Amino acid sequence: MSIRPEIASAASISLRAAARTIFILAAVILLGGCMLGKDYQRPALDTPPNWRYEEKDALALANTAWWDQFQDPVLSELIQTALKENKDVRIATSRVEEYMGRLGVTRADLFPQAGLGANAGRQRLTEMGPTGWNPATPPTSYTFQGSLNANWELDLWGKLRRATEAARADLLSTEEARRAVIMTLVASVANGYINLLSYDRQLVIARETLKSRKDSLDIFEKRYAGGVISELELNQSRSEYEDARAVIPQLEKSIAQQENALNLLLGKNPGPIPRGKTLGELALPVVPAGLPSELLDRRPDIRQAEQALVAANARIAVAKAMYFPSISLTGLFGVASAELNDLFTGPAKVWNYSAGLTAPIFTAGKIKGQVKQAEALQQQALTRYLQTVQTAFKEVDDALVEQRKYRERLAVQGDQVKALRNTRRLAGLRYDNGYSSYLEVLDAERSLFNGQLSETQTKGYLFQSLVNVYKAMGGGWITEADKLAGGYAETRPISPVEKSP
Repeated sequence: MSIRPEIASAASISLRAAARTIFILAAVILLGGCMLGKDYQRPALDTPPNWRYEEKDALALANTAWWDQFQDPVLSELIQTALKENKDVRIATSRVEEYMGRLGVTRADLFPQAGLGANAGRQRLTEMGPTGWNPATPPTSYTFQGSLNANWELDLWGKLRRATEAARADLLSTEEARRAVIMTLVASVANGYINLLSYDRQLVIARETLKSRKDSLDIFEKRYAGGVISELELNQSRSEYEDARAVIPQLEKSIAQQENALNLLLGKNPGPIPRGKTLGELALPVVPAGLPSELLDRRPDIRQAEQALVAANARIAVAKAMYFPSISLTGLFGVASAELNDLFTGPAKVWNYSAGLTAPIFTAGKIKGQVKQAEALQQQALTRYLQTVQTAFKEVDDALVEQRKYRERLAVQGDQVKALRNTRRLAGLRYDNGYSSYLEVLDAERSLFNGQLSETQTKGYLFQSLVNVYKAMGGGWITEADKLAGGYAETRPISPVEKSP
């Protein structure tokens, strides 16, 4: 079956004429339209001019993979594994995909929507109806229909454009939330690994101390058997031995639990974690440089809060647009016939197009309530943004002072451990020569053991404080980590630093 050329030409002309009319009408209205609401502007912020504890030797390293500065390939490998396998990163990535879809749905309302319909049917009428039946008309009939329809809501007041702006900001906020997950993950893996090495070192100290005290206990048991020392001194030696022995299970438990926590970050089941260098062999990272004002564009949580504010600001205009009329254009062109052969003939042609207007008259305060709700949400987003900025300033300053004071504390504890070792040596000599009781030796050993453990803990805290400095300052290193996570930042259609219009 073929379509007659003159019918196809007429149908094409009618479609073009209808489309042209709708387009011209829409263009005229849109050109005279307006955008409700205020365009977003970043709020004024009270930014400190500098950091209170800024390091004079700080370097511009915030855009590099700072974990490589530890010079431990195992740590770098663990971070890379976590970025690829961590479940939180996968969930955050899926949420970005979800909000990409939401933006597409919202943005689609700006454009005409068209659809195609077709229908074929057969029916039979009763010959025994109350109104009678005309024998000249067959009781069985066919219907064939085909149509092309379109509709378009004109964005007179910018409602749809503001809704698209809000959806775009939601997407960017979700992307920044994903980057915040990456930032936290890298810092958590590094801190967890350092904590594990700290426990390892403390366990070595405990075992060395236990061996030393076991040797002393063996000597004391022989002396006691020979009647050289009293039972009191023997029990004091045994007590110190058992004290060191009791520390080991606690440290072994902490090591196993820390390994399980790291495996969770790596997206793996519980099990052992490989080690590279010891805590004492790790290189100390350099403190990154940066001004407080740079933090606003470095930290993903700040950018996430700002995009949430952009979205809330746009939704005020969406709510206010409900006060104004809405105009929709609709059109249909098609053919309908009782005979398939006549479906594409001129008499079978059907078409219509129209413009509809709806406007609120009485809503019992519904629109007013929606506007008030949107304004309140915008104020919440504004306050949350300002709070996030202040929290970021605090975290950076805390991290800077923390790493400085841990350096000072570690230096003091290093001198203290040296003094305690000498004290333990002198106490042993005094006891061996009969100048003091064994209590003096026990006290010196106990102080040395606790001092060594505290020094090891402080060294771990110092490394972790430097990790926290990089985490608090943010920076381009998050993009480097993002590449290790699969390069999603390079393939997404919208940049995370893109601002909503």
